[in-house]
Parts: sequence; C-alpha cells; structure tokens
Amino acid sequence: MNFKYIVCILGLSAMLIGCGGVPEASSVNCAGRGLEIALQEFDNEADRQAFLDACEERRQ
Repeated sequence: MNFKYIVCILGLSAMLIGCGGVPEASSVNCAGRGLEIALQEFDNEADRQAFLDACEERRQ
C-alpha cells in the first residue's frame, strides 16, 4: 500500500475514535429525534438531567 493511504487510514481512525463521549447540548441534540438519541448515550441520571437543563437554558 502507498504511504499516503496508510496515513489517511490512521487519520480517519483517530477521528472516529475521538467521536465517542457525551453529546453536547445543541439545537440538533435538544430537539426531536436528536434528543432521543442523545439521551440514550447517558449512563448516569445526574448527567442526563444536566443535559436536559442545558437544553432548557438554550430554549430561553
């Protein structure tokens, strides 16, 4: 394989690994289907409530 392809694959892999974690309160994540998906990512009820509170603050 060409060296450029190896570097590209490693870069894309690093980006995908970094995509995990808790979602941010944004206009997409605080409405409709985005909210449903975002709430499924939380394991801790306190974190889930903090996310919902942040969504409420964005709406005001």
